Amino acid sequence: MGRAWKTIGTGRSITYVLMELAMVVEWLLLFPPLRTGWLRLLGASIGKDSILMDVRFSNLDRGGLSGLRIGRECYLGRGVRLDLAGAVTIGDRVTLADEVLILSHLNVGYDDHPLAKSFPSQMVSAVIGEGAFIGARAAILPGAEVGQGAFVAAGAVVTKSVPPGVVVGGNPARVIGKVEDRPGASSDGEGQTTDEKN
Repeated sequence: MGRAWKTIGTGRSITYVLMELAMVVEWLLLFPPLRTGWLRLLGASIGKDSILMDVRFSNLDRGGLSGLRIGRECYLGRGVRLDLAGAVTIGDRVTLADEVLILSHLNVGYDDHPLAKSFPSQMVSAVIGEGAFIGARAAILPGAEVGQGAFVAAGAVVTKSVPPGVVVGGNPARVIGKVEDRPGASSDGEGQTTDEKN
């Protein structure tokens, strides 16, 4: 622990401990609206009618909850993990299914780690576009953004940005279709498909 303490410094170490204690309180708040209110008090921006189930946060000592922006009418399922080393922005009406992982940084270890030259540390913002869906246990790696209305299949490992309105899956994730080509996907602009209205 001595080297870690020296590397991050006293201020960040204290922040780490305080944020871990704050997350214990968040964990004890079993009702999602209470959780949301607590996270807002700690600096997160969370839109109206968004539901956060058992969401976990890492690297709160770096960016903190002030770097978290969640739009309105979002759903974040159980076991979702958000890396807040960099800012995380989630647009309106986004669904993150259970155990989704969103990473905003890469760090292989101390500066003298054998892989540090090949994989230098990086910290970037993570952006999930409005109306996107990310399936269970999918991973969004640092630097990969998910476009508006995109569908990321369960278990996908997203290493590159996903264009708006496409369906991706696999490891590494690749485009396997377009949302508009799916049955019943012609939208009337009011959130209902043409088939649902008839």
